[in-house]
Amino acid sequence: MSVEERFAAARPRLLRLAYSELGDLGEAEDVVQEAWLRLERVDVGEISNLDGWLTTVVARLALDRLKSARARRETYIGPWLPEPFVSDDPADRVTLDESVSYALLTVLEQLSPAERTAFVLHDVFDVPFDEVASVVGRTPEAVRQLASRARRHVRGERPRFPASDDEHDRAVRAFASAVGEGDLSSLVAVLDPDVVWTSDGGGLVTAARKPLTGAARVARGWAALKARLVREPFEITLNGRLGLVVSSQDGHRAALSFVVADGRITRIDAIRNPEKLRRL
Repeated sequence: MSVEERFAAARPRLLRLAYSELGDLGEAEDVVQEAWLRLERVDVGEISNLDGWLTTVVARLALDRLKSARARRETYIGPWLPEPFVSDDPADRVTLDESVSYALLTVLEQLSPAERTAFVLHDVFDVPFDEVASVVGRTPEAVRQLASRARRHVRGERPRFPASDDEHDRAVRAFASAVGEGDLSSLVAVLDPDVVWTSDGGGLVTAARKPLTGAARVARGWAALKARLVREPFEITLNGRLGLVVSSQDGHRAALSFVVADGRITRIDAIRNPEKLRRL
């Protein structure tokens, strides 16, 4: 197998790795392309483990970009949400794995770059701590502590009993039906009492600057939006799970990601920033 073929075979995994670290598909694609350019400049015959070499290079490049991205996100207008992987192909539910679930990406945004990298490499991609240490620039023991802190945070932020695909789909479709009909009581019924609705417009389109919380408030907000929609919500696969797209009278769309627990929606992430919806 040629070097080009070996790289092509590794590319989907490398892209998932970079995307998991960055939460930005465009940045992730740039990182993987840079890894290829670096591979072209070295003697491949001296690389004993090409997959390991590529993993390390991509992880380091993504970590460097993540550090600089954090500074940019501090001046971002309103909440910053990860760029979604949007598809209308049901097969993506199978091909995408937990490493790129949208719910996990939103939790990872709360970690430091080092914590996020340690968690993604070790817990998601099974990279040994010795190799993670070489990426992060810490000792293996320090990396273990980083991953442990990240793991505790992820567990604390995610539902204790995640919904199955069927449970998730039922809740999302009930939400779509209630929004389409402007049915306030049905909206409240499908929302968790402590539901959180976060919108990302990036200062480019209208979006709430702060998350909205509570079933009654969120339901009233969506009921009010009914009059501004140009069509009913339609289904789409978003990071391997059922999501929705809504189109507004202002000519912009939003991709909606959901977290469901115990049959109710606990989190709604609405990505309106058009720069993050170019693949829609």
